[in-house]
Formats: sequence, structure tokens, C-alpha cells
Amino acid sequence: MSEKPVESLSESEAADELAWLAEEIAGHDRRYHAEDAPTITDAEYDALRRRNLAIEERFPGLVREDSPSLRVGAAPAEGFAKVRHAVPMLSLAKAYTDEDVTDFIERGRRFFDRDKDLDIAFTAEPKIDGLSASLRYERGVFVQGATRGDGAVGEDITANLRTIADIPAKLKGSGWPETIEIRGEVYMTYAEFEALKARSAAVGGQDYVNPRNTAAGSLRQKDASVTASRNLKFFAYAWGYTTEDPAPTQYGSVQKFAEWGFKVSPLMVRAKSVEDLIAQYHKIEELRSSLGYDIDGVVYKVDQLELQRRWGFVTGEPRWAVAHKFPAEQAMTTVQKIDIQVGRTGTLAPVARLAPVTVGGVVVENVTLHNEDYIKGFDSNGLPIRDGIDVRIGDTVVIQRAGDVIPQIVSVVIDKRPGDAVPYEFPHTCPVCGSPATREVNEKTGKEDSRRRCTGELICAAQAVERLRHFVSRGALDIEGLGAENIDLFFNSGLVKTAADIFTLRDRRPAVTRALAERREEQARQREAASGKARKNVRGVEDRNYEGLDKLFAAIDSRREPELDRFIFALGIRHIGETTAAVLARTFSTIEELIRVGKETAAAEDPHSVFPSINGIGDTVIDALRDFFGNERNDDVLDRLLEQVKPKPYIVTVSADSEVAGKTIVFTGTLEKMTRSEAKAMAERLGAKVAGSVSAKTDLLVAGPGAGSKLKLASELGVEVVDEDTWLQRVGKA
Repeated sequence: MSEKPVESLSESEAADELAWLAEEIAGHDRRYHAEDAPTITDAEYDALRRRNLAIEERFPGLVREDSPSLRVGAAPAEGFAKVRHAVPMLSLAKAYTDEDVTDFIERGRRFFDRDKDLDIAFTAEPKIDGLSASLRYERGVFVQGATRGDGAVGEDITANLRTIADIPAKLKGSGWPETIEIRGEVYMTYAEFEALKARSAAVGGQDYVNPRNTAAGSLRQKDASVTASRNLKFFAYAWGYTTEDPAPTQYGSVQKFAEWGFKVSPLMVRAKSVEDLIAQYHKIEELRSSLGYDIDGVVYKVDQLELQRRWGFVTGEPRWAVAHKFPAEQAMTTVQKIDIQVGRTGTLAPVARLAPVTVGGVVVENVTLHNEDYIKGFDSNGLPIRDGIDVRIGDTVVIQRAGDVIPQIVSVVIDKRPGDAVPYEFPHTCPVCGSPATREVNEKTGKEDSRRRCTGELICAAQAVERLRHFVSRGALDIEGLGAENIDLFFNSGLVKTAADIFTLRDRRPAVTRALAERREEQARQREAASGKARKNVRGVEDRNYEGLDKLFAAIDSRREPELDRFIFALGIRHIGETTAAVLARTFSTIEELIRVGKETAAAEDPHSVFPSINGIGDTVIDALRDFFGNERNDDVLDRLLEQVKPKPYIVTVSADSEVAGKTIVFTGTLEKMTRSEAKAMAERLGAKVAGSVSAKTDLLVAGPGAGSKLKLASELGVEVVDEDTWLQRVGKA
């Protein structure tokens, strides 16, 4: 992210940064909501979103269709049916200080200032750290449950939710609405988490990171019996669509949930003043360690439902609620050693191995040290961090789980530093392949990158494995059954060295079978050693039958003609995420044309003068394409891959009678028959341009339920407005 003040950005700089932010935030949304594996803190994530919003406010004409300000969460994962929420599941604004809470209260009082006699009340309740779920009840019977997903569309996990004892199959009592969507949080207690870890360790199974990720993964199991074995819990705290309000107030509605058979937080209270809210915050914070489950803050809401409706919403968030986050918990431990990991793009990532310590209910043994400068005590701009004190092996350090997710070193206890501790010497060669590891210099600014990268690229085994993992990942070719574990196995067995080898595995079935059998034998030996029990009637390697192989080979074959944008993303070119890959696919239409332009760019003295000007493609991406297509080793890998895979051309259909060809279209509100991305792709394939904001140049606004400011502006500008059904009729898809 640029350090340049927003008010100093040029329009082209703003466009480049918005493109980067869209990619970056979408990736973090996917890792948090879909993969349950966040990589940055809540505060860092919020800073990215605030930066994005600030740029959009200064340059409203640059708002992208894929802007983070237009969505919540991440798209639902494949493998589950999609459920469109009748009322979107929105995120909450964040508060980190008492002053932030005061600002929230004052904003509400100013908004309602015209009603001098209005008595505004608020509620305060713990913010459970789990997975949000929406439960639809019709005539009191639970009929469907879904995850949050991207806020508009979630995953149908009804069967798994039915296994949770806290979720009633039929509502108790009476007086419930004809139809209501009860919303709340699915979570796992510390006790259940530790028991699961112990059971898994006893049989040599997987390790589990924390209760939140484990609960989320448990809820996404395709086998509901696995979910049932995890003993998940549920707290109800809100609702979506309903034929009538449960009660006139937030507090009263939650009490109704309890009457209907749901567990609700016993720590929820009503309050009239900011002092009362903050007092409850500190009370809950004191109780936090004794609750037996994760919470990461306190949520405040306007209590009266009528006032909630009047105050309304801002993009993606209700104005009438805020989440007051807890500061990160801290603990002291020692650095036992520092390891270097090599990522997909060759970045040398240092990791401190710690004496195990419990922070926020989770045992922490590893913490990222980010880069060479971070270890020395400086940030990427050369400014001191940790008072400029470096990190050494043997040091006593204070760590925290920032945002209660990512462990990080806060400070070094210099008084406890051993006398023989020496500054860490960051390697200048790759620990995996021995190639030089260098720090690149930005040609424009002359600034040295804080990251050191291996120059070995495809001859580096670590990079090769990470590239292969990326190639088969969900956003790329998404090959079912070929996850990280199997990629590692096939690579280490010599069966897969480049992506092309994946598509010849069927031809080497005996070798694949042997590799799988040997792994299974090793796992069985580990379980035997852990349990102390000998196995009986163990079949030989050659006698084993792996029925799943045919399914795996079929999954691989089904990806021989991938969508062009997925294929480009799967190549793992630096700085090219899913959105940028889609832009390149639309621009060049075929992989052959992209390769041709890429090679011309790589051969040019000034690559930026050769590469065509494309909205959303900046100098950083052009440089990345130059480096990729200018590397002869990549040529060979790509040639071999294209012998096995034929990416589909990205075809834009512009017929003479198309009503939308050449027009600028904006989509707003909730689309009910397709996702926003599907609608955008349809319009572009018919020759239309899809914009993210309404202006005088807009020809057509397609508005679904929940359309707000864009619909109002379109009406003021005289822009034609149609609903989704009319849009589909015009493009012949009704």
C-alpha cells in the first residue's frame, strides 16, 4: 500500500492503487471467510479498507465494480449450494478506543437531534469469534441454514447446522413470526478444541490452529457426521428477513430468541450512556478469560428497532451498530531459532520458533518476522520499530495475537538478552536451492525492496512446490482432490515437477498408487507408535486399491479447457491476482495473444511504451509480465503446459442487434438470478462497458432490491433504470 497521502495522489496513481487494493482485500476476504486462514490482523485489514474508501471518496469516478466497498466477506466456496440472503448479512464498523465509541454515540445523538425528547437506548453484548450463520424458520420449523459468504450469497450448510444441539429443529413456545431468519455465531469452546487436538494427535492426524478456524472448517464438512463429532455451539443475536419484528427493541428480540429455544449471551445489557457502555466493555473484558470460548470485543447497537431503521445504513455496514474490539492479549517467551521459508514468488520469509506459550487460549510456537529489516528493528520505510531493537536467537520477547488472530512480536526484553546473543545474519542465498537472494530496487524511486527474493525461480524446489499449490488452488484451476498434501507428495516423489506433469499422472498410475500407498503406510506406522498397538492383516503396497484415483484423474481432466482468466491467474505471475487476470483475459481474448504481447514487452527497451494502455493495469503489472515472459525457463514450462491444456478464448459477443453493445452499464442492489460478477461478465461479452459508479456517461442502471445512492443519482441524471428481469429480457437470457 502506498504511503503517499490520498490528497497527493494523481488520478492514475489512484486508479493503480484502487486496483491493487481490490486484489489485496479480496484475497484477505477469501482467506478469512472462505479458507478460515487469515494472514493479517483486523487492524491492518481495516486500514486497507479505510484507505480504499478515502481514495474512492476523492475520486468517485474511479470506483471499481469489484470495489471492496461494494461487498462484504468472500464469495461462497465451491461444493455447497448457493443461498441468496433475502436481507444481506452485513459487517460492522469497528471501534478501537473509548473515543471511537464516544464518536459513535455522538453521531447518533446528532442524527436524532431534531427529536429533543427522544430517549435513545443501546445494547452491549460480547462479540463471539466464530462463523456467522443464518437460520431460516418457517412456521417455527428450521428449513435452511447458510453461511455469510459475501454478504449477499452464502453456502447452504443446513445438514451440518442440524447437528448443533443449540439450534432447535422447531421453535419453542409461541408468537414467532410466520417466517424469520435467526442469525448468530457458530463457535467451538476451548475445552472441545483441546479435546479434538488430543484425539487427532493420538492417531497422528492434523494439527488445529485455533477454535475459530476449527469451527469454521467443521461447519464446512461435506460429511455432516464429522460436524456432529465436533460439538459446536451457537449463540443467537440478530435476525435477517422476518414477516414481523420479534419485539420492538433489540434487547427484547434477543430475549424472545431465548424463549424460542436458542442460547443467547447472558452478558447482554441495555444502557443509556457511553459511560455505561464502556463500563460493560471492561466488565466483559475482565470475564473474557473465564468464558471458555473466544470473544474479540463488544458490540453496541441502538436498542429501538424504529430508530435503527431511521438511522439506516452506510455501504456494507449499519450506522446503528459498532464493534468495540479488545486490545490484543500478550505473553512473554523466548526465541529458540529463526528459520527461513521460501514462498511462491521466491520471497525469503523468516519465522521465529518460540518456546510454546498460550496467548488468548491458543498455544503459539511460531511468529513471522516478515523480512530482513523487520528483524533489525526497522519498517519498510526505514523507521524504527520496537524502539529500533533487533531480534536475536535467545531473546526474551513479548508477543501478542494481533486482532486475536496473527501472532506478532511487540517488543524485545533487552534486560534478559543472553550475553552470547549475536545479531541474526540474514542469508544472501536461498536455503533451498542455493541461488543468490537479492533485494530488488525500484527503478523509479531508487528504493530497495524490504524483501529478499531467491533468483532461482523454477529451479528452486520451494518455489516450484508453492507455484504448484497455487496452480491447483480454488481461485486458479481448482482441481478437487489435489490439495497441498498431495502436491507435496507427488513433488517429493518426482511425479510432478511442473504444472504440465499434473495432466500426465493418469499415464503413470502405478507410480501414483505406490506413492499414495507408501504415505499411508508411514501414517499407519506413526499411529501405531503413538497408540502402542500393533496393526493386524496389513496388506502389501501392491494389493491396495485406491478408488479415489479415478475421481482425481477425472477432476484433472475436467480442467484441460479452463477459463482464460483462471488460467492466467494460475500461472502465478507476481502482482497478478484474480481481478487483474480477468482484465488481461478480456483485453487479449486468447493466451496466444497475451504471450505475443508479453514477449514483445519483454524484448522492448521501454516495456511501458510497448504494452497497451489498459484501465486497471499499471506499471507494476507491466514489469511483472515483462519479467515472466522474458524468462526462457518460463517459456519451456508454459510450452509444455499448453500441450496439455487449452484455455478457452475469452469471447466478447457483439451482435448487430445487441441492445447493450457500446453502452456503459452499472449494476446496483442485490441481483437475485445471478451474481454481480456473472452479470458483469455477461454485459462485457455482449460488448458493454461495466462501470462501478453512476455518472453522466452511464447509459443504463440495472437496479435490484436494496439499491441506494446510485439509483437516486441515476434518477437525477436521467439515466435509464431497469430491474433484473428487464435486463435479462434485453440480453435474451430471460
